Amino acid sequence: MSDQQYVIIGSEYSPFSVKVRSYFRYKKIPHEWRPRTLETQAEFQKYAKLPLIPLILGPDETVWQDSTPIIETFEEKFPDPALQPPSAVLGYLSCLIEDYGDEWVNKPMFHYRWWRPEDQEAVSRGLARAVNPKGDREAQDQLADTIRTRMVPRLRFVGSSEKTKDVIEASFDSLLSLLAKHLEARKYLFGGRPSLGDFGLFAQIYCCLQQPTTAKILKQGYPEITDWIDRMLNPKAEQGWEDWSTLAPTLEPLIRKQIGDIYLPWSLANEQAILGGEDEFSLDLMDQEFSQKSVKYAAKSIHVLRSRLADTADREELDKILDHCGCLQPLLSQS
Repeated sequence: MSDQQYVIIGSEYSPFSVKVRSYFRYKKIPHEWRPRTLETQAEFQKYAKLPLIPLILGPDETVWQDSTPIIETFEEKFPDPALQPPSAVLGYLSCLIEDYGDEWVNKPMFHYRWWRPEDQEAVSRGLARAVNPKGDREAQDQLADTIRTRMVPRLRFVGSSEKTKDVIEASFDSLLSLLAKHLEARKYLFGGRPSLGDFGLFAQIYCCLQQPTTAKILKQGYPEITDWIDRMLNPKAEQGWEDWSTLAPTLEPLIRKQIGDIYLPWSLANEQAILGGEDEFSLDLMDQEFSQKSVKYAAKSIHVLRSRLADTADREELDKILDHCGCLQPLLSQS
């Protein structure tokens, strides 16, 4: 590592690692991508404060973890090119989409990864090769079995079950349809350059290309999305930002149907469960009951969204858009 270079310890199979790596590439921040393997495990454990990737190691051995705070920290260090549209309205919507990507789109990514035997086998073998690239076939097979045995039961943490899988899969189908329509006329979510929302959303969908079921769905039906993913692997500021007037016809339906109808109601119900000390919660989503274990981190996320909204100046237009999309009330609610 050079004196001015950062190290990203992560995994190709971790959407949050890929999210940060693409951000570093966009900002042209000098860095080394160092996959977390058996060989780098000791280094990771030496520096990690949390058992989470990505881990950013600075030249002075300062450590950062958690993808969104990492990006927020480095945005202060490397402000150019701009990550967010200059419009406060679009900037907030970008934050909202990033949060939705992290907290909701992670569900179908993880669900499809570990639900069907075909995907379980493909991903566990891919992860085993990534973690132990120098291992022989027997060692990799044993590691794949261990990974599969450990990860499949964790489906419950994202709310994936026989009762909820139809909601998770239908929400993903709807997202792809809405996103493809929006990307027909532009390279990135808010115009000719990537935003925070792009990084949060792209990373989850990128990882869906690693599992056979969702890879087939994406490659056979959504070239606009796979082209966007290719761009987001090494994103560039190619053109300017659009105005809401040109974005609204296709971005508004995405925000309304995915965030207003699904993500924020789920987030609010989760927050209420956390505040009430409940281990599980349920609500109606897409005309079906959706139940899962409560998630502390997601409760923090909606609090951050509220704080961002409260700090936004001249909110008349933003509140109107959020209200029309069914997002305003959950963001104003104080449970």
